[in-house]
Amino acid sequence: MAISPRSSNYERLEGGMGPSRMGNKKRFAWKKIAIAAVVLVGLVWVFGPREPAKVLSWPSDDTVDEIVYTTPHPNVDPIDPVVPPIPEADKPTPPNNSESNKPSSPNTHPTSFEEDTDPTKTTHCTTPYASHLPLVQYALMIDAGSTGSRIHVYKFNNCGSSPSYEYEVFKQRQPGLSKFAGQPNDAAESLDVLLDEAVRVVPSSLRACTPVAVKATAGLRLLPGSQSKDILDAVARRIQEKYPFQLHEPDGVVIMDGKDEGVYAWITANYLLNTIRADTPADTPTYAVLDLGGASTQIVFEPTFSEESGTLEEGEHKYELEFGGRTHILYQHSYLGYGLMRARAHVHQLVEFMASIRNPGQGAVDTMPATIGNPCLARGTKRNVDIEDERTKTTKTVVMDGEQIGSFEACNRVIELVMAKDSICELKPCSFNGVYQPSLLDSFTSGKVLLLSYFFDRLDPLLSTEFSSSSPTDPIDKINVSAIASIAKDVCLGYDAWTARWGTNQEVMEELQDRPEWCLDLTFMHSLLRLGYEFGDERDVVLGKKIQDTELGWCLGATIAIVGSGNLKCRLIA
Repeated sequence: MAISPRSSNYERLEGGMGPSRMGNKKRFAWKKIAIAAVVLVGLVWVFGPREPAKVLSWPSDDTVDEIVYTTPHPNVDPIDPVVPPIPEADKPTPPNNSESNKPSSPNTHPTSFEEDTDPTKTTHCTTPYASHLPLVQYALMIDAGSTGSRIHVYKFNNCGSSPSYEYEVFKQRQPGLSKFAGQPNDAAESLDVLLDEAVRVVPSSLRACTPVAVKATAGLRLLPGSQSKDILDAVARRIQEKYPFQLHEPDGVVIMDGKDEGVYAWITANYLLNTIRADTPADTPTYAVLDLGGASTQIVFEPTFSEESGTLEEGEHKYELEFGGRTHILYQHSYLGYGLMRARAHVHQLVEFMASIRNPGQGAVDTMPATIGNPCLARGTKRNVDIEDERTKTTKTVVMDGEQIGSFEACNRVIELVMAKDSICELKPCSFNGVYQPSLLDSFTSGKVLLLSYFFDRLDPLLSTEFSSSSPTDPIDKINVSAIASIAKDVCLGYDAWTARWGTNQEVMEELQDRPEWCLDLTFMHSLLRLGYEFGDERDVVLGKKIQDTELGWCLGATIAIVGSGNLKCRLIA
């Protein structure tokens, strides 16, 4: 039986005194009292009401087994997590909305681990909403992306009917798991630095009931054969053998479906922006979320239709989400191969292919030109690029040169071919690459649009001195689509244009000189919005990296789904 380390009541196995020192006569009197007590307890046991036996919980780090806790509670919302019951001596007394449950300083809540004086408690309440819930719940999510791995250590409290998020601790490393193709054990060990950070943050008494999940995205999807599965299996083994956390089941270490990636990012953003919580007014509009990763890009929004504009067609793009007591009908799609790194590769391949047509002899190694003019590199910049021949699966290195041909307009013509806007559209209307999508002009006319990940990383350094939001709770940059084109034009024109616009910002100048493909990146982003999704030039968008010190992206949304699933497990003491 596990003893809860959270209460001093369980620092000893028994609460009685030591051996009796009374004489025989007193012992006989004591026996009579004891027999009477046993009879009385037996009668209560036979005729009185009682609950099913419960297992004490919250074991320490040394664990070899696990148990599922499914204690029902009639007053708990169905989305609440089902977690270990609290020992009788520690059980709080509902109702939770009483004055006694309010913290002593309700206006002072830590927003980071560094500010949290006692990570085992919360300042939002003193007792959990329901007696079987822990007051504080931690959860770990590892984002195994194509360019790097990141851990999010989330703290929640159970002051209300569903888990309430407090803050996160974030750490990242490079490269991503997909760079360890054929080396599964090395891939698994690469996550140690992230999991060690979780050990530092999560209190020892809560680790065994802290779920951990590793969700890989598009990078691992692209590995051939069993290489991705081998890596995932090695990661799962290492977590189970080395770390005290509970690997979430059934999807503890998986390659995440693209549609889930987009929807979880939508949940994260709209949760933090207070548009989908239980206490949010019913008519509050939600944000569309566009997430640009290294290997894929996602779009998720909640369309509205009039009699003239029709309805959302049935299919995998339709996602029905129950959240905060409401139903949201979402459109979602994940474009594998249209992330920023894959877009770069497609553009370079196309430029090299067109050059080979102009010079048919360049396929031979001894006649291949040293450089290839590429309009998607800024003027006066060069970059060595590895080009993969998809037919022979061989790779060659060429020198891409922006020369004096680098320009937004010329690069945009190349990207238009990559976007495949003219692909066959079997179910109309389509965005690009033949994918059905309801028109944003008709079904999302004035809704706010949030751009994440590489959208932010590439644009924010160039915008931070030009645009700013009006509220500290909003993403920091608000611009329109035409502004992205304006920035891309100056970046593609090279050093003189950089100096004219950003010459006083040495950090930006160094970044531009170090990244010749910034021209390609910005042009692709603009094309994705303007040509692909058909946003108007004057459509406003906002860029986000964090809201209230919390990373945007799919991780918080996926973690909320775990802690609110009602299927949490804990590891048991041996």
